[in-house]
Amino acid sequence: MTTTAPETAQDATPEAIIADARDRIDALDDRIIGLVQERMAVSAVVQQTRIASGGRRVHLSREMEILARYRDALGKPGTALAMTLLELSRGRI
Repeated sequence: MTTTAPETAQDATPEAIIADARDRIDALDDRIIGLVQERMAVSAVVQQTRIASGGRRVHLSREMEILARYRDALGKPGTALAMTLLELSRGRI
């Protein structure tokens, strides 16, 4: 029985490298989607609890903190990403 050593990145074809990278991106996207869904569920708990205790559904100063956090970590596109996450997490207003 003959065995061959696994291909290294140097030995792999560009097509194989791209296919592997795309598989990794797809797996990361699946994890990101799951985390966004989890964030939405946690946000719903916060909103329901706040409303039940007589507060407002949206806490604008908290949203500003989140926007700043994403902006600081990811630059201007981070702000857009945070806005999208906040919009998804708010539900219908």
